Order: sequence, then C-alpha cells, then structure tokens
Amino acid sequence: MKFWMVLLSLAFSAFAQERIVTLSPAINEIVYALGAGNQVVGNTTYATYPEASGSVPKVGGYFSPDLEKIIALRPTLVIMQQNNAKLAQKLQKLGIRTRIIRIDRLPHITEAVLALGRVLQKEERANNIVADIDRALKETKGIVSDRKILIVIGHNTQLVKQIFVAGQNLYLDDIINASGNTNALHSNRKGQPILNRENIIAANPDIVILLAHGMKARGVTKQELIDPWLKLPVTAARNRDIYIIDKEYAGIPSDRLVLFLNDFKAILHAAADQ
Repeated sequence: MKFWMVLLSLAFSAFAQERIVTLSPAINEIVYALGAGNQVVGNTTYATYPEASGSVPKVGGYFSPDLEKIIALRPTLVIMQQNNAKLAQKLQKLGIRTRIIRIDRLPHITEAVLALGRVLQKEERANNIVADIDRALKETKGIVSDRKILIVIGHNTQLVKQIFVAGQNLYLDDIINASGNTNALHSNRKGQPILNRENIIAANPDIVILLAHGMKARGVTKQELIDPWLKLPVTAARNRDIYIIDKEYAGIPSDRLVLFLNDFKAILHAAADQ
C-alpha cells in the first residue's frame, strides 16, 4: 500500500510541473529565483542569468518573440510583460495559459514576485525575496537627503544629445524617493526621457549615477564615461559625485534588485563623505 501511495504522490508531483516560457530577462530571473527554473522550457535571447537559463531554447527577443517557436515548446504557462499583450491573446485562443505582469515601478516588482510565487506554489520563497528587497530599500534611507540624483542609462562618451535617463515612470525613481532624495529630472513622459547637454545643465544634479553594464563589451573605460560629466557646470561635477554601476543587474528589475540597492547605498555613503 505504501509503495502505491509513493507512486501516486510522484504522479501528482509530475502533473503539477509547469512548462514555462518567460518572455523577458527579468521575468526569467524571478522564476529561477523562486526555485522554478527546472520548469522553464523557453526564454528570450538575452535571458542568460542564472547560467542554467543560457542553455534554455530561445524564442526570440524581448520585443519580438516568435509565436511558432513558443507553441513548439508545448508550454502550459507563458509569462510576459505588457508589451506582449497581443501575443497573450493569440496564445489564449490556442488554449495556452498566460500571465501578464508589470515590473516598471517598485511596487509592481514586489507584487509580481508575490503573484508568481502563488502561481508556481513558491510563496515562502517569494515572501523572502520581497522581504530582502524591502530591507535593502530601507537601508538606503537617511544616508544623504534632499539631493537631486540623475540616473543615466547608456555609454555616453559625449554629452551632446541622446542621453537616456530614468524619469518618473521607472522603479529607479521610486528608489531615489525612498532614499529621501529626489529625481533631478521631473518628467511625465511615458517612455524613457532623452536629454541633451542643455537639459542636464538645467536639471543641475547633485549626484549622477551611470548605469553602463555593457561597458567592457564596448571597450569603454570608466574614466571615458566620467570625464564628460566632470566638464559640465553642475553641482555633481564640482563635487565629483559621478558614479558608475557596470553590473548587468543594474538594469534588470528582478530579485537581483537587492544587489543594485546595495550598490546604490554605497554610492550614497560615498556622496555623504565628499
């Protein structure tokens, strides 16, 4: 009798296993962090972390997933962001479950972790991830306050135009505010704000943080990225409060947000000591 109970238990366990396709690097990382990486049967081109996800079949890019490749993987669940909403409708018509999550703002990220924890029956792990993020966020508060912080995305060696920065529509803005500081740029633009030299001077940031995770691949040095900023007539340049975070996780709103928050905290400490 005991033998049959074990077999029955294994059968139910196997039945409960999802076949998951993740359609963004951040979603992919969250699923793996929840301990469900063994259920991922497909992901996107740049979903390379953790290492095991690099060998998972690719279904295209973040903005251009291939419907046929997804279907060929026989998924039971496809998890995506809002940019793939039309794809979700096509999959649902084929009887494939989908889940659309938002991870643009900080509350959305923690909500997404908890929601996926429920879907994948990994609630305890989800609660732990959210607790770690909340703890790291609280540790950024009170180090410096009322500083205007500009977070720049990209590898600008010249500050003329096409300078992408974090506006009020991203989790990076929430992090700045939670630390007791303010975003140097005030914009209600839906997409990523793009500045030029004059815009930056007008914003006059006290601290500039450059997110440049592709720096080494592009053959660009930290000094080459910092030097143009030091020539600007802004407070951050005068106080030499120009910093770089060159880690890949800096631009991925997943469980690794904790690592970014630790880097952000270290920058605030460095600015406080200036």
